[in-house]
Amino acid sequence: MLALENGKIINLMKFKILPIEADASHRKFYRIILNNKSKIIVSTKKDKYKNLIAYTSVNKFLRKNHILAPRLLGHNYLKGVIIIEDFGNTSFHKILLKKKNKFKIYKKLLNLLLKIQKIKPKSKIKSINKEKHIIEKYSIKHLIEESNLFFDWYLPLFLKKKKALNIKKILKKTLLGIYKKLYFPNSCFVHRDYHVQNLMKVGNNVGIIDTQDALIGNPAYDLVSLIDDVRIKTSLKLKNQMYDYYLKNANRVYKTKNFLQDFNILSVQRSLKILGIFARLYKRDKKNKYLKFIPYTWQLLETRMHSPIFLELKKILDKNIKKEIRKKIIKK
Repeated sequence: MLALENGKIINLMKFKILPIEADASHRKFYRIILNNKSKIIVSTKKDKYKNLIAYTSVNKFLRKNHILAPRLLGHNYLKGVIIIEDFGNTSFHKILLKKKNKFKIYKKLLNLLLKIQKIKPKSKIKSINKEKHIIEKYSIKHLIEESNLFFDWYLPLFLKKKKALNIKKILKKTLLGIYKKLYFPNSCFVHRDYHVQNLMKVGNNVGIIDTQDALIGNPAYDLVSLIDDVRIKTSLKLKNQMYDYYLKNANRVYKTKNFLQDFNILSVQRSLKILGIFARLYKRDKKNKYLKFIPYTWQLLETRMHSPIFLELKKILDKNIKKEIRKKIIKK
């Protein structure tokens, strides 16, 4: 396999290549080691633009704004391959699992989020191929399309197709009404998956990966991703500590009531989306490892639906998806 690095053709066959566990995307990752120095190969046959061009463009934009993201070292876009900086194996997910005082670690991650939200977002950023990569705004259309994953992939695992379609028809209008209640404008750079598995310990710094889906959106969205992270269980006390710390140190003064409503709406939307994504990974992509997170995702969803604005949504979900189903993990 050949790739271009610093203007030179290199033969990857001369390197020691170690596979890295894949994520939820279509990408494959390999660590290449030469003279005790390592780099990461990212390869993909699908969604080349998003997984390669968008990813490297957003990383470059973040680095320009003093946020640590993997530097592009080489590429062969036509073959679907890039070589990027190696941030190692230590995610903050691994660190938090071993720490008793989790809040101290989370403060560091919240500080990075606050720093990212100081960046003036741009709709057009420089791309590697000298064109412009467009960072779209997180519209209601995006929110609806994402929550549709719940109806299209999760519900059919337990309900007949006709019933799933009927629930989708009823709740699509309900969700549209809820999303229209979002108060804050799309004004911040939003990573869209700002959780602890995408935040890496790089020396004494925090590195951020998996940036290809970035949009300009609501300031509460990435906070939701961190606090209501389905991959790591945290107490309500810790969640409230994180939320309060963010508001106290935010770049602007938020009206508490409005911000909390936005937070709850986006948490509910994200949980619906995640249930759909995990069901799709299981059904379509034969990736079963995400199924174990489904019961906790439901727990988060139920926790955030306490406001009256979710009354109709909660009523229909409670009627059609019983508690025992929500706790169920589909057998492999």
